[in-house]
Amino acid sequence: MANRRGSRKLALDVLYEQEMRTLPTGEILQRYSKNPGFNFAAELVRGVAEHATELDEMISAHAKDWSIERMPVIDRNLLRMALFEMLYLDEVPAPVAINEAVELAKIYSTDDSSRFVNGLLGTISAELAAPGV
Repeated sequence: MANRRGSRKLALDVLYEQEMRTLPTGEILQRYSKNPGFNFAAELVRGVAEHATELDEMISAHAKDWSIERMPVIDRNLLRMALFEMLYLDEVPAPVAINEAVELAKIYSTDDSSRFVNGLLGTISAELAAPGV
């Protein structure tokens, strides 16, 4: 299995570029197709794109005093990726998705981002795990 953190970083790069340059996701993905871990990265990118409205609504509902547009680009894409994994990839346990997003936030985002990402994803994870959800 390819290094999943490397795949997540690659997915983050693609999502960041797509958002900053507003290029079609497929066009950006094509340039990365030879990279190790591409398949998992592409699954994340396509999943985030397919479920963007749902993911953004979930993030917005739990981000107190933060609109999704105000969040740093890296943070909102890490949140989207982790939520997609938590909701749609059964082979990825929620704590792993959260931890990976937090670790990438520590490396690539602001000083406060890892706490913000951890808190928001932790809250959503607890709700998803609650009986009846």
